[in-house]
Amino acid sequence: MTSGIACVSQGLAGMNLIRADSDISLGVKAYAKYHLFGQDFYLTTTHVCILIVMAIILAFAIAVNRAAKKADPEKAPGPLMNVAEMLVEALDNLTVQNMGPKNAPKFANYIGTIAVFIFIANISGLFGLRAPTADYGVTLPLALITWVMIQFNGFKHQKMGKIKGLFEPIFLFFPINLISEFATPVSMSLRLFGNILSGTVMLSLIYGLLPKVVTLVWPAALHAYLDLFSGGIQTFVFIMLTMVFVADAIGDEETA
Repeated sequence: MTSGIACVSQGLAGMNLIRADSDISLGVKAYAKYHLFGQDFYLTTTHVCILIVMAIILAFAIAVNRAAKKADPEKAPGPLMNVAEMLVEALDNLTVQNMGPKNAPKFANYIGTIAVFIFIANISGLFGLRAPTADYGVTLPLALITWVMIQFNGFKHQKMGKIKGLFEPIFLFFPINLISEFATPVSMSLRLFGNILSGTVMLSLIYGLLPKVVTLVWPAALHAYLDLFSGGIQTFVFIMLTMVFVADAIGDEETA
């Protein structure tokens, strides 16, 4: 039975109906190796894709900056300025709704930055890249930055109330409350990483197992869902959790 299946598989591969397993790549590849401070460092697919994503964001920012300088306040803005204004206004309104008008200006730039970076990174698969957020080494630092911001604002605004809250409602809840504090960056990073990685794996398998002619058309619908829709949803979830956790650390009296 096994030999029969193997013969069928080899026959399909020979007819170019499926690709060889060696063509399927799901992991991160290393392009170069460096030895520094007694440790080996690698230039990987993730680093290259991050640089490309950053270059895209930087090019967009420079283009918007030049368009803003040349804009005539007495005339209607061009398409690029319309897109930029709509993006900034949407992110500012979202920050105000979740963090309050008093704190929104303090965090709007950070929320906007991670929103743009995560979204572009998530949808980079549309341009043939391996999404950087499919690497846990990218999503964990993003979540840790948010976690540090949560703790900083918690101690800044609640002071010793932050420590007191770990023992509420009773002393026995201290271990559970402490674990929940450290679980925040883990859950945020794993949620983003898992969703983007699953889409990357599915598309890699499809491109690896289907004939090239079919992959020119059919996976477009999957790219629209796994890259564009799912990437947008995960971006929204990450920034929403960031705003909610930070606002909760600040306290209701500060976000009114």
